Amino acid sequence: MKHNRNIHKSIYILLSLAGLVILAVIAQNVIIAESASKSLTAEIKKDCFSFTLPDSNIAGGIRLRLKSAIAIDNATKKVLYCYNADKIWPIASISKLLTAMVVLDHYRPDTIIAISKEDSRQSSRSLFRTGEKVKARDLLHAALMQSDNRAARALARSVAGTLDKFVVMMNKKAKDLEMLNTIMYEPTGLDERNSSTAAECAKLVNAAMIQYPEIARITSLRSYTFKPMNRRNSRRLVNTNKLVYSKYRVCAGKTGFINESAYCLTTVLENGSGRKVTVVVLGAPGPQTRFREARRLATFAFSKPG
Repeated sequence: MKHNRNIHKSIYILLSLAGLVILAVIAQNVIIAESASKSLTAEIKKDCFSFTLPDSNIAGGIRLRLKSAIAIDNATKKVLYCYNADKIWPIASISKLLTAMVVLDHYRPDTIIAISKEDSRQSSRSLFRTGEKVKARDLLHAALMQSDNRAARALARSVAGTLDKFVVMMNKKAKDLEMLNTIMYEPTGLDERNSSTAAECAKLVNAAMIQYPEIARITSLRSYTFKPMNRRNSRRLVNTNKLVYSKYRVCAGKTGFINESAYCLTTVLENGSGRKVTVVVLGAPGPQTRFREARRLATFAFSKPG
């Protein structure tokens, strides 16, 4: 009996030691997970494309027809040009960069989404008709390249269930990117209350390019062809960012327009030497003026030392 008690005691001690080892391993894993989470947070903040906005405008040597603008050397983060860059302004479909980020956080590219009546309501022009079934990847291309509002709404609804819930996710994403002067009310940019600044649009397009390579890839395309699942004919998208036809390589970008915002563009451009600059123009008076002023600003920025 004494021998059995000793055996039971030994087993108890071994089990206790094993339990302590397991607890130590769990604790270590928690520490590692917390460390990884902190590292990820630090990495996200590093990817926020931080730069110092000057106290006053830097607009010498070039005059542009727009409400606000900024140009930044991507390598040094030096602001080469800024005019009213901290002025809050409606950004129209530039909002779709935030929409795409949230969608890509929950991305299932082959998911088939039906365009609903809600998606179609007051949506401006669209490639899609109510009832059409389209893969998520094709809707994402349509939202980013051709600024299709029904595509943006359908994607938002598929992610969050309702547009209101999706907007909460958009505003959280903006806060995570330290975009403190940016607020969203819906995912398309049709609401003039969707607003930001030229400086924060510069931060947004760079975060999109760095953290979401799919956004960079899609927004640099000239065209894209797809076919709705329940339609016979294919459809072709053409990028609204006309700088894809310029001498500069578009690394990422997004256009925007509603009456309240006038014509807007945020983009990252690369010249033949591999130098990148970020160019944002907000409130240009016409669609071609937007691109002409953006090209002039890019040429000006590339001529300046970083």
